[in-house]
Amino acid sequence: MKVATTLYKENSFIEEKNEEELNFDQVQLVLGFGSRDLISNATSFEKIKEKFPNSELLLCSSSGEIYNTEVIDNTISISAISFSKTTIKTSEVDINDFSTSFEAGMSLINTFPQDDLKLVFVLSDGGKVNGSELVKGMNHVKKESVLITGGLAGDGAKFEKTYVGLNKVPETGKIIAVGFYGAQLEVSHGSLGGWESFGLERTVTKATENLLFEIDGKNALDLYKTYLGKYADELPGSALLFPLSIKLDESENPIVRTILSIDEKNQSMTFAGDIPIGSKVRFMKANFDRLIDAASDAASTCLKMNEANPKLAIMISCVGRKLILGSRTEEEIEAVSEIFGEQTLLTGFYSYGEISPLKPMAKCELHNQTMTITCLNERD
Repeated sequence: MKVATTLYKENSFIEEKNEEELNFDQVQLVLGFGSRDLISNATSFEKIKEKFPNSELLLCSSSGEIYNTEVIDNTISISAISFSKTTIKTSEVDINDFSTSFEAGMSLINTFPQDDLKLVFVLSDGGKVNGSELVKGMNHVKKESVLITGGLAGDGAKFEKTYVGLNKVPETGKIIAVGFYGAQLEVSHGSLGGWESFGLERTVTKATENLLFEIDGKNALDLYKTYLGKYADELPGSALLFPLSIKLDESENPIVRTILSIDEKNQSMTFAGDIPIGSKVRFMKANFDRLIDAASDAASTCLKMNEANPKLAIMISCVGRKLILGSRTEEEIEAVSEIFGEQTLLTGFYSYGEISPLKPMAKCELHNQTMTITCLNERD
């Protein structure tokens, strides 16, 4: 397995890291994460296709690009991979062809023969697709041994349109994936948030999909404002500082849900993922150092799964973390780099939702405000 990374900006490739002298004509897989306007531009696609003529191209809009140890905007961060013992298969579905995101998730995974399938890496529209239902659909039909990771496309902090494309100019509404096959492929993953929970654990008593109305029989918005204190006057912007910890099952670790908006008229809160009735929730708050430490711990989790350091680490972090960390955003990327070392190339993007299991090789979950990492390596 050989890996190279390159950065595209203003109609040209401005930087390249190709220490193994990978021949780009032999590249089988290219992952490209970029700004909405650049990634959906036909010229960008043609330039990438020209550079990697024989590759499967998976392209996705972002809320910030990860290129090695940098976090950049208005570029396309590209990783190129050539395998020696691993085969890949790609697939695409359109959310407009299905009545639910659950059905789209099932259909996507069913396109992959599951014998010898190790990993499915998914990139989905981040606006039109219900990420929670997509994940449920994929889990419903996958074999237990198959790992699913990935993320929802971003659109900066605008939340207007997201774009995804498989071997063509990215469009809205698409869900794409690549499946990896082969006994020599080593895959690992990690996913941690680093948020601090506070207050009592409570029970969701009224909700519809990602709309929350009541907790413990009380108005959720009023309760939330009470916990926010002085930050309540800064809603909805301050909501990024106080996501929700949610336990879907008593036996599982909690996952993080971002608050996207509030509706004073309907007295509801909209989250970037479903909030099922009966689930247990706690409020959370940011601690910069703990957010960065969590990124480091996610990388350490990956190393515990395999003996060798990975050749490539695909990092998908949440736009909420980027907005909160601000000028310190690159610190979480640098923390990951320190764990893996120089032999691991880094790529990725800031997203509207992260897809990864909570525990090693378990079913995948939709996360918000979380650093997730997928690592690839090939044994000799």
